[in-house]
Amino acid sequence: MQILYDYQIFSMQVYGGISRYFVELANHMANYKDVQAKIIAPFYVNKHAFNLNNCIVSGRHIVRIPKTSRLLKLFNRRATKKYFDRFSPDILHETFYAKKTLNTRKKVKTVITVHDMIHERFADYFPKTDTTALSKRLAVNRADHIICISEKTKLDLLNIIEVDPEKVSVVYHGFNPPNNLPEPEGTSMIEPYILYVGARGGYKNFERLLRAYGNTPALHKTFKLVCFGGGNFTRAEKQLIQKLRIREDKIIYLKGDDYILSKLYSNAAVFVCTSLYEGFGITPLEAMSYGCPVACSNGGSIPEVVLDAGEFFNPYEVESIAQALEQVLFSNDRANILRSLGRKRITHFSWITCVEKTFEIYKSLMSST
Repeated sequence: MQILYDYQIFSMQVYGGISRYFVELANHMANYKDVQAKIIAPFYVNKHAFNLNNCIVSGRHIVRIPKTSRLLKLFNRRATKKYFDRFSPDILHETFYAKKTLNTRKKVKTVITVHDMIHERFADYFPKTDTTALSKRLAVNRADHIICISEKTKLDLLNIIEVDPEKVSVVYHGFNPPNNLPEPEGTSMIEPYILYVGARGGYKNFERLLRAYGNTPALHKTFKLVCFGGGNFTRAEKQLIQKLRIREDKIIYLKGDDYILSKLYSNAAVFVCTSLYEGFGITPLEAMSYGCPVACSNGGSIPEVVLDAGEFFNPYEVESIAQALEQVLFSNDRANILRSLGRKRITHFSWITCVEKTFEIYKSLMSST
Protein backbone atom coordinates (compact mmCIF):
# COMPACT_ATOMS: atom_id res chain seq x y z
CA MET A 1 0.00 0.00 0.00
CA GLN A 2 1.28 3.46 -0.93
CA ILE A 3 0.06 6.33 1.25
CA LEU A 4 0.64 9.96 0.34
CA TYR A 5 0.30 12.87 2.77
CA ASP A 6 0.29 16.17 0.91
CA TYR A 7 2.24 19.37 1.54
CA GLN A 8 -0.54 21.61 2.86
CA ILE A 9 -0.15 21.70 6.63
CA PHE A 10 3.64 21.44 6.42
CA SER A 11 3.88 24.67 4.47
CA MET A 12 1.48 26.41 6.90
CA GLN A 13 2.54 25.40 10.42
CA VAL A 14 6.00 25.74 11.93
CA TYR A 15 4.66 23.90 14.97
CA GLY A 16 1.12 22.75 15.67
CA GLY A 17 -1.20 19.93 16.61
CA ILE A 18 -2.35 19.14 13.08
CA SER A 19 1.17 18.84 11.66
CA ARG A 20 2.25 16.75 14.65
CA TYR A 21 -0.72 14.42 14.01
CA PHE A 22 0.29 13.79 10.40
CA VAL A 23 3.95 13.34 11.30
CA GLU A 24 2.94 10.66 13.81
CA LEU A 25 0.75 8.94 11.20
CA ALA A 26 3.43 8.94 8.51
CA ASN A 27 6.21 7.91 10.88
CA HIS A 28 4.27 4.95 12.29
CA MET A 29 2.75 3.89 8.96
CA ALA A 30 6.23 3.68 7.44
CA ASN A 31 7.02 0.85 9.88
CA TYR A 32 4.14 -1.30 8.63
CA LYS A 33 4.98 -4.26 6.42
CA ASP A 34 4.34 -3.69 2.70
CA VAL A 35 3.45 -0.04 3.33
CA GLN A 36 5.16 2.99 1.85
CA ALA A 37 4.15 6.21 3.57
CA LYS A 38 5.41 9.52 2.20
CA ILE A 39 4.95 13.18 2.99
CA ILE A 40 5.42 15.15 -0.21
CA ALA A 41 6.23 18.75 0.71
CA PRO A 42 8.69 20.24 -1.83
CA PHE A 43 9.34 23.26 0.42
CA TYR A 44 8.10 23.15 4.00
CA VAL A 45 8.47 25.26 7.15
CA ASN A 46 7.36 22.64 9.67
CA LYS A 47 9.79 21.63 12.44
CA HIS A 48 7.99 18.35 13.22
CA ALA A 49 8.55 17.14 9.64
CA PHE A 50 12.16 18.35 9.73
CA ASN A 51 12.89 15.73 12.39
CA LEU A 52 11.57 12.87 10.24
CA ASN A 53 13.66 10.42 8.27
CA ASN A 54 14.33 11.57 4.70
CA CYS A 55 12.76 8.34 3.48
CA ILE A 56 9.42 9.55 4.84
CA VAL A 57 9.42 13.26 4.03
CA SER A 58 10.33 14.36 0.54
CA GLY A 59 11.22 18.02 0.33
CA ARG A 60 13.43 20.76 1.70
CA HIS A 61 12.97 22.59 4.97
CA ILE A 62 13.04 26.38 4.68
CA VAL A 63 12.59 29.29 7.06
CA ARG A 64 9.20 30.96 6.73
CA ILE A 65 9.43 34.23 4.84
CA PRO A 66 6.62 36.75 5.42
CA LYS A 67 4.19 37.37 2.55
CA THR A 68 5.35 34.35 0.53
CA SER A 69 2.72 31.80 1.63
CA ARG A 70 0.65 32.11 -1.55
CA LEU A 71 3.70 31.62 -3.79
CA LEU A 72 4.88 28.69 -1.66
CA LYS A 73 1.45 27.07 -1.87
CA LEU A 74 1.35 27.44 -5.67
CA PHE A 75 4.82 25.95 -6.16
CA ASN A 76 4.17 23.08 -3.74
CA ARG A 77 0.89 22.20 -5.40
CA ARG A 78 2.42 22.01 -8.87
CA ALA A 79 5.43 20.00 -7.71
CA THR A 80 3.30 17.60 -5.64
CA LYS A 81 0.88 17.15 -8.55
CA LYS A 82 3.76 15.96 -10.74
CA TYR A 83 4.77 13.44 -8.08
CA PHE A 84 1.17 12.28 -7.70
CA ASP A 85 0.67 11.81 -11.45
CA ARG A 86 3.91 9.87 -11.71
CA PHE A 87 3.54 7.48 -8.77
CA SER A 88 -0.26 7.30 -8.27
CA PRO A 89 -0.56 6.24 -4.59
CA ASP A 90 -3.32 4.02 -3.26
CA ILE A 91 -4.36 6.50 -0.55
CA LEU A 92 -4.19 10.29 -0.60
CA HIS A 93 -4.66 11.70 2.91
CA GLU A 94 -5.08 15.44 2.50
CA THR A 95 -3.47 17.29 5.41
CA PHE A 96 -5.76 20.32 5.27
CA TYR A 97 -8.78 21.62 3.40
CA ALA A 98 -8.17 22.46 -0.26
CA LYS A 99 -10.77 23.64 -2.74
CA LYS A 100 -9.30 21.36 -5.39
CA THR A 101 -7.82 17.93 -4.86
CA LEU A 102 -4.58 16.59 -6.29
CA ASN A 103 -6.41 13.34 -7.00
CA THR A 104 -7.59 12.94 -10.59
CA ARG A 105 -7.79 9.14 -10.53
CA LYS A 106 -10.84 7.25 -9.28
CA LYS A 107 -8.81 4.28 -8.08
CA VAL A 108 -6.91 6.50 -5.64
CA LYS A 109 -8.94 6.86 -2.44
CA THR A 110 -9.01 10.22 -0.68
CA VAL A 111 -9.19 10.69 3.10
CA ILE A 112 -9.68 13.96 4.98
CA THR A 113 -9.40 14.55 8.71
CA VAL A 114 -11.77 17.12 10.21
CA HIS A 115 -10.22 18.55 13.36
CA ASP A 116 -13.06 20.84 14.42
CA MET A 117 -16.02 22.87 13.19
CA ILE A 118 -14.88 26.14 14.72
CA HIS A 119 -15.08 28.19 11.53
CA GLU A 120 -18.69 27.12 11.09
CA ARG A 121 -19.77 27.40 14.74
CA PHE A 122 -17.97 30.70 15.40
CA ALA A 123 -17.92 32.41 12.03
CA ASP A 124 -18.12 35.87 13.61
CA TYR A 125 -14.63 35.44 15.06
CA PHE A 126 -13.08 35.08 11.60
CA PRO A 127 -12.73 37.64 8.78
CA LYS A 128 -15.26 37.44 5.96
CA THR A 129 -12.38 36.72 3.58
CA ASP A 130 -11.57 33.47 5.42
CA THR A 131 -12.38 30.57 3.09
CA THR A 132 -11.66 27.70 5.50
CA ALA A 133 -15.33 26.71 5.90
CA LEU A 134 -15.87 26.60 2.13
CA SER A 135 -12.67 24.65 1.49
CA LYS A 136 -13.56 22.21 4.27
CA ARG A 137 -17.02 21.59 2.80
CA LEU A 138 -15.53 20.88 -0.63
CA ALA A 139 -12.87 18.58 0.83
CA VAL A 140 -15.45 16.66 2.89
CA ASN A 141 -17.87 16.27 -0.01
CA ARG A 142 -15.27 14.76 -2.33
CA ALA A 143 -13.56 12.51 0.23
CA ASP A 144 -14.01 8.75 0.18
CA HIS A 145 -13.74 8.76 3.96
CA ILE A 146 -13.77 11.39 6.69
CA ILE A 147 -11.97 11.02 10.01
CA CYS A 148 -13.15 13.15 12.95
CA ILE A 149 -10.95 13.48 16.02
CA SER A 150 -13.82 13.40 18.53
CA GLU A 151 -17.47 12.39 18.75
CA LYS A 152 -18.39 16.06 19.23
CA THR A 153 -16.62 17.01 16.00
CA LYS A 154 -18.44 14.21 14.18
CA LEU A 155 -21.80 15.35 15.55
CA ASP A 156 -21.18 18.95 14.51
CA LEU A 157 -19.95 17.86 11.08
CA LEU A 158 -23.08 15.81 10.39
CA ASN A 159 -25.31 18.64 11.62
CA ILE A 160 -23.63 21.27 9.46
CA ILE A 161 -22.57 19.44 6.28
CA GLU A 162 -24.77 16.89 4.55
CA VAL A 163 -22.62 13.77 4.38
CA ASP A 164 -23.22 10.03 4.60
CA PRO A 165 -22.60 8.99 8.25
CA GLU A 166 -21.20 5.67 6.99
CA LYS A 167 -18.27 7.61 5.52
CA VAL A 168 -17.35 9.16 8.88
CA SER A 169 -15.21 7.58 11.62
CA VAL A 170 -13.97 8.89 14.96
CA VAL A 171 -10.28 8.36 15.69
CA TYR A 172 -8.85 10.14 18.72
CA HIS A 173 -5.47 11.79 18.56
CA GLY A 174 -2.67 10.09 20.39
CA PHE A 175 -0.54 11.68 23.04
CA ASN A 176 3.16 11.51 23.77
CA PRO A 177 3.87 11.52 27.53
CA PRO A 178 6.86 13.69 28.44
CA ASN A 179 10.27 12.09 28.32
CA ASN A 180 13.11 13.05 30.63
CA LEU A 181 13.43 16.62 29.40
CA PRO A 182 16.45 18.59 30.60
CA GLU A 183 15.69 21.13 33.30
CA PRO A 184 15.07 24.49 31.56
CA GLU A 185 16.50 27.64 33.04
CA GLY A 186 14.98 31.03 33.62
CA THR A 187 11.39 30.02 34.39
CA SER A 188 11.48 29.75 38.19
CA MET A 189 8.89 31.82 40.04
CA ILE A 190 8.55 32.00 43.79
CA GLU A 191 4.93 33.18 43.72
CA PRO A 192 2.35 30.51 42.75
CA TYR A 193 0.69 30.94 39.39
CA ILE A 194 -2.20 30.01 37.13
CA LEU A 195 -1.05 28.83 33.70
CA TYR A 196 -2.70 29.62 30.35
CA VAL A 197 -1.21 28.23 27.12
CA GLY A 198 -1.61 29.24 23.47
CA ALA A 199 -3.70 31.64 21.42
CA ARG A 200 -5.99 33.99 23.31
CA GLY A 201 -8.20 35.71 20.74
CA GLY A 202 -11.76 35.05 19.62
CA TYR A 203 -13.28 31.73 20.69
CA LYS A 204 -10.25 31.04 22.92
CA ASN A 205 -12.09 33.31 25.38
CA PHE A 206 -9.11 34.76 27.24
CA GLU A 207 -10.93 38.03 27.96
CA ARG A 208 -13.34 36.29 30.35
CA LEU A 209 -10.41 34.69 32.15
CA LEU A 210 -8.90 38.15 32.64
CA ARG A 211 -12.18 39.39 34.08
CA ALA A 212 -12.51 36.38 36.37
CA TYR A 213 -8.95 36.89 37.59
CA GLY A 214 -9.23 40.66 37.97
CA ASN A 215 -12.63 40.62 39.67
CA THR A 216 -11.63 38.01 42.25
CA PRO A 217 -9.24 39.42 44.89
CA ALA A 218 -8.47 35.96 46.26
CA LEU A 219 -7.05 35.02 42.86
CA HIS A 220 -4.99 38.04 41.87
CA LYS A 221 -3.66 38.70 45.37
CA THR A 222 -2.40 35.13 45.78
CA PHE A 223 -1.55 33.94 42.27
CA LYS A 224 0.12 35.32 39.19
CA LEU A 225 -1.36 34.60 35.76
CA VAL A 226 1.26 33.26 33.34
CA CYS A 227 0.45 33.16 29.63
CA PHE A 228 2.69 31.01 27.46
CA GLY A 229 2.75 31.54 23.69
CA GLY A 230 0.03 33.16 21.61
CA GLY A 231 1.98 36.37 20.94
CA ASN A 232 2.52 39.50 22.99
CA PHE A 233 -0.44 41.04 24.76
CA THR A 234 -2.57 43.12 22.41
CA ARG A 235 -3.51 46.74 23.01
CA ALA A 236 -7.05 45.65 23.90
CA GLU A 237 -5.73 43.13 26.45
CA LYS A 238 -3.44 45.74 28.03
CA GLN A 239 -6.32 48.19 28.25
CA LEU A 240 -8.52 45.61 29.95
CA ILE A 241 -5.76 44.76 32.43
CA GLN A 242 -5.52 48.45 33.32
CA LYS A 243 -9.29 48.78 33.54
CA LEU A 244 -9.43 45.85 35.95
CA ARG A 245 -6.64 47.46 37.98
CA ILE A 246 -4.46 44.38 37.85
CA ARG A 247 -0.83 45.10 38.71
CA GLU A 248 1.49 44.72 35.72
CA ASP A 249 3.75 42.27 37.56
CA LYS A 250 0.80 39.93 38.17
CA ILE A 251 0.26 38.96 34.53
CA ILE A 252 3.28 37.56 32.72
CA TYR A 253 3.77 36.65 29.07
CA LEU A 254 6.39 34.02 28.21
CA LYS A 255 7.40 32.25 25.03
CA GLY A 256 9.79 29.42 24.31
CA ASP A 257 10.08 25.75 23.42
CA ASP A 258 8.81 22.49 24.90
CA TYR A 259 11.45 22.62 27.62
CA ILE A 260 10.20 25.93 28.96
CA LEU A 261 6.59 24.80 28.71
CA SER A 262 7.35 21.57 30.59
CA LYS A 263 8.73 23.59 33.50
CA LEU A 264 5.67 25.83 33.54
CA TYR A 265 3.27 22.87 33.53
CA SER A 266 5.24 21.13 36.28
CA ASN A 267 5.18 24.09 38.66
CA ALA A 268 1.76 25.63 37.96
CA ALA A 269 -0.87 25.63 40.69
CA VAL A 270 -3.50 25.01 38.01
CA PHE A 271 -3.76 24.97 34.23
CA VAL A 272 -6.81 26.72 32.80
CA CYS A 273 -8.44 26.19 29.39
CA THR A 274 -11.19 28.73 28.67
CA SER A 275 -11.97 27.92 25.03
CA LEU A 276 -15.59 28.10 23.92
CA TYR A 277 -14.97 25.14 21.61
CA GLU A 278 -12.22 22.67 20.76
CA GLY A 279 -12.32 19.80 18.31
CA PHE A 280 -10.10 17.80 20.65
CA GLY A 281 -7.98 19.89 23.03
CA ILE A 282 -4.44 18.67 23.60
CA THR A 283 -3.30 21.20 26.21
CA PRO A 284 -5.34 19.73 29.11
CA LEU A 285 -3.69 16.36 28.42
CA GLU A 286 -0.28 18.01 28.37
CA ALA A 287 -0.98 19.59 31.75
CA MET A 288 -2.16 16.27 33.21
CA SER A 289 1.02 14.54 32.04
CA TYR A 290 3.08 16.90 34.19
CA GLY A 291 0.90 16.42 37.25
CA CYS A 292 -0.79 19.80 36.89
CA PRO A 293 -4.46 19.99 37.94
CA VAL A 294 -6.81 21.20 35.20
CA ALA A 295 -9.70 23.68 35.27
CA CYS A 296 -11.44 23.77 31.92
CA SER A 297 -14.36 24.87 29.81
CA ASN A 298 -17.30 22.55 29.21
CA GLY A 299 -17.37 23.63 25.55
CA GLY A 300 -16.92 21.46 22.46
CA SER A 301 -15.11 18.16 22.90
CA ILE A 302 -13.20 19.19 26.03
CA PRO A 303 -15.50 17.25 28.44
CA GLU A 304 -15.26 14.22 26.13
CA VAL A 305 -11.45 14.26 26.29
CA VAL A 306 -11.00 15.30 29.94
CA LEU A 307 -13.92 13.38 31.49
CA ASP A 308 -13.68 13.48 35.31
CA ALA A 309 -10.06 14.69 35.35
CA GLY A 310 -10.91 18.40 35.27
CA GLU A 311 -12.78 21.08 37.21
CA PHE A 312 -15.34 22.30 34.68
CA PHE A 313 -16.88 25.74 34.23
CA ASN A 314 -19.26 27.52 31.90
CA PRO A 315 -16.89 29.50 29.62
CA TYR A 316 -19.54 32.18 29.01
CA GLU A 317 -19.83 33.03 32.72
CA VAL A 318 -17.00 34.94 34.40
CA GLU A 319 -18.18 33.91 37.85
CA SER A 320 -18.19 30.23 36.87
CA ILE A 321 -14.55 30.49 35.72
CA ALA A 322 -13.53 32.16 38.98
CA GLN A 323 -15.37 29.59 41.11
CA ALA A 324 -13.74 26.64 39.32
CA LEU A 325 -10.29 28.14 39.79
CA GLU A 326 -10.97 28.73 43.49
CA GLN A 327 -12.20 25.15 43.91
CA VAL A 328 -8.81 23.85 42.77
CA LEU A 329 -6.47 26.55 44.07
CA PHE A 330 -7.79 26.67 47.62
CA SER A 331 -8.29 22.95 48.17
CA ASN A 332 -5.23 20.70 48.28
CA ASP A 333 -7.53 17.67 48.37
CA ARG A 334 -9.31 18.65 45.16
CA ALA A 335 -6.04 19.50 43.41
CA ASN A 336 -4.52 16.14 44.38
CA ILE A 337 -7.63 14.25 43.21
CA LEU A 338 -7.39 15.98 39.82
CA ARG A 339 -3.68 15.16 39.56
CA SER A 340 -4.42 11.48 40.18
CA LEU A 341 -7.34 11.38 37.74
CA GLY A 342 -5.27 13.22 35.14
CA ARG A 343 -2.46 10.67 35.26
CA LYS A 344 -5.02 7.92 34.63
CA ARG A 345 -6.79 9.81 31.86
CA ILE A 346 -3.75 10.35 29.65
CA THR A 347 -3.24 6.58 29.37
CA HIS A 348 -6.35 6.42 27.16
CA PHE A 349 -4.70 8.31 24.30
CA SER A 350 -2.09 6.44 22.29
CA TRP A 351 -0.55 7.18 18.91
CA ILE A 352 -0.28 3.43 18.34
CA THR A 353 -4.06 3.10 18.67
CA CYS A 354 -4.64 6.17 16.51
CA VAL A 355 -2.43 4.78 13.74
CA GLU A 356 -3.94 1.28 13.92
CA LYS A 357 -7.49 2.61 13.56
CA THR A 358 -6.45 4.90 10.71
CA PHE A 359 -4.73 2.01 8.93
CA GLU A 360 -7.92 -0.06 9.21
CA ILE A 361 -9.75 2.76 7.43
CA TYR A 362 -7.14 2.77 4.66
CA LYS A 363 -7.47 -1.01 4.26
CA SER A 364 -11.27 -0.85 4.12
CA LEU A 365 -11.05 1.71 1.31
CA MET A 366 -8.63 -0.52 -0.58
CA SER A 367 -10.89 -3.54 -0.23
CA SER A 368 -13.85 -1.58 -1.60
CA THR A 369 -12.02 -0.70 -4.81
